[in-house]
This record gives sequence, C-alpha cells and structure tokens, in this order.
Amino acid sequence: MITGVMGLVLTTAAFAQKGELNNAQDEYGKYTVIRREPAMAAQATTNINNAKASIDKAAANPKTATLAQTYTIKGDVYAALALRETDPAASVPLFATAEDALKKAKETDTKGEFKKLIDEGMLDLVQYKLNEGIKNYQTQKYNAAYDDFLFYRNVRPDDTSAIYYTGLAAAAAQKYDDAIENYKKLVTTNYSRNPDVYADLSLIYLQKKDTLSALKIATEGADKYPGNNKLAKREIELNLQAGNKTKVLEKLEKAIANDPKNKTLYYYGGLAYSKTKDMTKAEAMYRKAIEIDPSYFEAYLNLGALLLQPGSQAYNAAQKIDVNKQKEYDAAMAKASAYFEVAKPVVLKTVELDPKSYDALYNLKVYYIGTKNMAEATATQKRIDALK
Repeated sequence: MITGVMGLVLTTAAFAQKGELNNAQDEYGKYTVIRREPAMAAQATTNINNAKASIDKAAANPKTATLAQTYTIKGDVYAALALRETDPAASVPLFATAEDALKKAKETDTKGEFKKLIDEGMLDLVQYKLNEGIKNYQTQKYNAAYDDFLFYRNVRPDDTSAIYYTGLAAAAAQKYDDAIENYKKLVTTNYSRNPDVYADLSLIYLQKKDTLSALKIATEGADKYPGNNKLAKREIELNLQAGNKTKVLEKLEKAIANDPKNKTLYYYGGLAYSKTKDMTKAEAMYRKAIEIDPSYFEAYLNLGALLLQPGSQAYNAAQKIDVNKQKEYDAAMAKASAYFEVAKPVVLKTVELDPKSYDALYNLKVYYIGTKNMAEATATQKRIDALK
C-alpha cells in the first residue's frame, strides 16, 4: 500500500508540473492573440505574467526542466517580456534568458514538433534587436547598432531589410568591408532601395580610396537604373574624377543623338558640362531638357543654380570695392543685378514646381539677397526654417 501511495504521489506531482507547462503554453497562446489589441492590453499583461509564473515552475522542476516544450515556451515567454520591457536594465537579462532557452529548444526539438513556436520567439528577439538597433543608430552608437542589426541578419539571412540595416550601420561604424559585403549581397536581390544602395556602395569604396571599384559599381548601378539621377550624377562625377572627361561626354552625345527627345539625357549632359566648367553648354543642355518637359524640376533647379553663379560672383566682388569708390561699386552691383535678373524666372519657376524644396528656396533666397531685397530674403528664410 505504501509503495502504491508513493507511486501515486510521484505521478500526481509529475502531472502537476506538466500541467504548469501546458498552462504556460495556453496563457502564452492567449497573449499572442490579443497582444496588439490596445483595448485588451490589461488582459494581455495578465496572460503573459501567468505564462511566466507557470513556465518558471516547470523550468525549475527536474522532470520537466529539460523538455523541448519547456525550453520553447520559456524562450517565447521571455522574448515577449523582453520586447514589452522599456527599461534596458530589465530587458537585457530577459533577452539573454530567451535567447539561451530558444537555443536549447532548437537542440532538443529533434522532431520539429515546436518549430513554429520557436520561430515565433525568434521573431520577437529579432524585433527587439531591430528596435535597439534603430535607437542606437539614431543616437550615433553605430558599433552597437551594427551588433543589433547583425543579430537580425543572422536570424534572417535573406531578409533584405536585415541586410540593408546591417550594411548601413557597418558603413556608419566605418566597418567598410562588412558594409561592402552586405551591400554587394543586397544588389543581387530585388530590394526596392537598391538604387540608393548602389550610390552608397560607391561612396564606401571611395572611403577606402578605391576609386576604380567606386566607378565600376556606380556604372553598374547607372546601367541597371537608367532613370536614377543620383547614380547618373555619381557615374559622371567619378568618370570626370578619374580623368575620363572625353569618354563621358562622348557617351552622352552619342546617347542624345540616338534618342534626341530624352529629357534625362540632356539633364545628364548639363551635369557633365557643369563639372567640366563649360557653363554655356551646361545651360544649353538644361534648357533643352526643360523644352522637352516644362515641369522638369531637377533641370530647373540646376539651371537656376548655374545662372545664379555669375551674379553671386559679381555681388561678392562688389562687396570688396573700397567704400570711397561709389561709382565703381554701383557699376559692379548693376552688373550683378543683371545676372540675377536672368536667373529670376528660372528660380521662381523652380519654387513654383516644388514649394517645399530646400534647394529651390535656398536659390530664391540667394536671388533676393543679391538684389538687396532683404524683406523677401527674410521671408524666404522663414519658409526654409518651416521645412525642418
């Protein structure tokens, strides 16, 4: 009888611990259903706290401590708690406990019975690290941000956002080789921001003083995304920097001859001739682009800046004239004013096309300062400040 009673007690105790484990899973399941419902916030808190209380008991009992189910639920519950916690002093140990439990869950779940639940817990850990990475990046803690995003990348190696964030943080932390590795992987995917990735990648090569690779990647990006102005500009700049002036201009002139109605080619021509200081041809290119498309904002913007240059130079020269030479000063200012008046319609049209463009408003401010209309210059500065 004594043996039988002892057996019954032991069996009952084992069932009790198994009951705690099942209760933890049940409470966690309820939590996942309502966790994102604001109206159910209080109930969600109760569910996750109940789940923690039960899983802690199951994890403390030798009969259930090393079960794959225990490791899984413990990892899921602690991952959820880490994600909810706003105090780093509390969230960091919660994350560590969850990470360790889910690692053991993967090792012990040989049949894949709890794979879905393990994946859920890992997604919470990824979200936690993503949130931390964004905060660290925004506060310029780039090395910490890189480590956070790298965790995300390691868990989800083919997630394009994970690759992008890791590359972005690596570049900011001056881990240029790691940034290049991530970005080179990214441009083989269909990631929506790949034009920017190509542009950033070319800059990273420049940081490493590898102009040849910078030019190669910029050209590859420009060929792949022919309508992207940033990449086209980067390719032109790098070619000119590398001494390939003739090559760039010949390529553009040939392209224009083959497609004379392509406004973008004339825009690129304006960029190229501006870089070579041939302002007459640059102006002609921009005006041709505008002729094809009268609402071509980028062409108007660059043309306006180009036309303001001689006015600004004449204005600055006038300010250096001795105060006793009034006639000479007046003549110099009249010359500057004439240049500014040529730029005026282009500058005004640019602002009309995009009233919230910082660059367009800045050009307008330059015009007003150059023509000594300080009231309008001040008003324009207020418009610029309102953009911030």
